[in-house]
Parts: sequence; structure tokens; C-alpha cells
Amino acid sequence: MTEVEDLLATVTRLLHARGEKMSAPRRAVIRALAHQGGHLSADAVVEAVGVIDASVHRASVYRTLAALSDADVVHHVHEGHGTTVYHLRTGPHLHAQCTRCGDLIDVRPDLVDDVATALHAEYGFALDAEHVALSGTCNQCAGHTPHHPTQHPE
Repeated sequence: MTEVEDLLATVTRLLHARGEKMSAPRRAVIRALAHQGGHLSADAVVEAVGVIDASVHRASVYRTLAALSDADVVHHVHEGHGTTVYHLRTGPHLHAQCTRCGDLIDVRPDLVDDVATALHAEYGFALDAEHVALSGTCNQCAGHTPHHPTQHPE
């Protein structure tokens, strides 16, 4: 069994436990996100799904992204300028986006622990940084060591 097939089997079990089914659109969206291996806009997911299963309608892809996000299978991140991208959940992590090249990298969630603690202590604010990308300049654009945008933190 391939990694994607293992993932589909796992998600199928998860959905069944929630009283839901693994539909053709859900299968196609998961395959598209797995094969693309990155952070995709909804339009890019629609395009990738069209290659996998042309019978899946655009509206079904959007509904499926929402349903799989609710099931915690797919994660969405708001990039700069309001763009939302989707990826398969790989465990807790944050995102940093280069304002020059646009690359989005996965970073350890504990990097903002001190900020979260200070926000809560001083303002009673509970930080949820998983759904937004932190802005800055990547090493490559700054002229330093190249980074690996698809590398996941351990």
C-alpha cells in the first residue's frame, strides 16, 4: 500500500468514526493535496482535483475542503493579502511566509511560546497562530543559506 493509500484508509476510518463517509470528492481532494505536497490555494486544489477526477465540481471541492478542515484532516493558513492555502495536517506547526518570494515554510510551534505567554498575561489574549503565516524574509532572499519550503519541523 502506498503512503497516499495509507492516508486515505486512515481518513476513511476517522470519517466513519464521526458518522461520515469517504466520498469521491473527499478522496480526490486528499489525493490532490498529497500529490502536490505543498500549500495550495482553493483554486489550485480545484485544478489538481480536475486532473484526478474531472467529475468533481468546483463547489464540491470547496465544501470538501471545509469538511476535511472540520475533521482536522486538512489545515488552512491565511497568507498575506488574505489568500488562504490548504495542506494535509502533519501535526502542529506554524507557518512563516517570505514577503519577497512568497515561499511558505513550516516552523516549530514553540517558537512563539514566549509571545503567547506574554499576550495572555498582559492582555488575557489566547494566541492561535496556526491559522496565519508570520511575515518576514527568508534566508534565500536575504542572501543567506537556502531554506527548504516543504520541510516539516520535528
